[in-house]
Amino acid sequence: MIIDVHGHVSAPDALYAYKANVLSHRGAHGRGRVTATDDQLREAVEQPGGAFGISHLEHLDTAGIDVQLISPRPYTMMHSEDPARIVQWFIEETNNVIHRVCGLYPDRFRGMAGLPQSPSTGPAAWAGELRRCVTELGFVGALINPDPMEGQGPPLPGLGDRFWYPLYEAFCELDVPALIHSAGCRPPARESYSLHFILEETVAVASLLGSDVHKDFPSLKLIISHGGGAIPYQAGRFMPAAARNPGAESFHDQLRTLWYDTCLYTRDAIELLIRTVGADRCLFGSEKPGTGSVRDPKTGRWYDDIRLLIDEIDWLTDTDRARLFERNAAALFSLTGLRATPSPEAV
Repeated sequence: MIIDVHGHVSAPDALYAYKANVLSHRGAHGRGRVTATDDQLREAVEQPGGAFGISHLEHLDTAGIDVQLISPRPYTMMHSEDPARIVQWFIEETNNVIHRVCGLYPDRFRGMAGLPQSPSTGPAAWAGELRRCVTELGFVGALINPDPMEGQGPPLPGLGDRFWYPLYEAFCELDVPALIHSAGCRPPARESYSLHFILEETVAVASLLGSDVHKDFPSLKLIISHGGGAIPYQAGRFMPAAARNPGAESFHDQLRTLWYDTCLYTRDAIELLIRTVGADRCLFGSEKPGTGSVRDPKTGRWYDDIRLLIDEIDWLTDTDRARLFERNAAALFSLTGLRATPSPEAV
């Protein structure tokens, strides 16, 4: 079985029309709601459209992905918008849509919540939606955006700061993992949208490893998306500093207090990640369909068909592959009742 821990919802236009509406009146006309039928939800998942070439389900089927954890599309989350209530409304409506999609496809999807990370409210307030999604909607985790300012103005403290502790307390209380995943990147900015992810994930890892978070929350399960930003590939830069501190953990051991997804689009990068942190700290993630859903003109393969890239790593053991594709995710997210999806050839 292949469990993909890094996916985003394919939603009907009604969700984004709702977003445009609340942004236009900034809450003055009331909350409203997303009015999408079950048929419209199914169409968004089953019909080809947009930039992804084929449907969401076809992407999963052709890549052999049995179960995918889906969260909001990060660029839509509008954390830096004002007033805070419109951020709250949109995130709640998005999570409700995810819940409905999971209900329509219980064998294919599990929910990962977005949080209403308006900078003007704070982590204690954001934790309320986490609790609702886990206890009422059956979600198995949530995203944490390390930059709710979305590149606007002074950034919030790094994830190693006590500022984030109320949110970490909620994750530990509920015993669900968090996927560290940046969201929007609003101009003016020096970096592109995709580069913003890598930069924020890099800062997140450095901040966490230089803090007491792991000591204060030993049961906290943090997954760094996109292979950990740049840190696993620049580990040598940080090893000497750790070695200068007698009695401290090695930098390698510090890295292994976190988890990492395999949402990288080259075999070389995936191999280096696994060699650096170990197969037992990696989770299969593809973000499919998403940024990588483009065919390589040289091979004809989808860039984000990460299963094929992992299949080509000849030094992985059967145990390593089982951990990467299924066991690590099933244990970390406490996933039960999963069923493998028949291959297209077997249907």
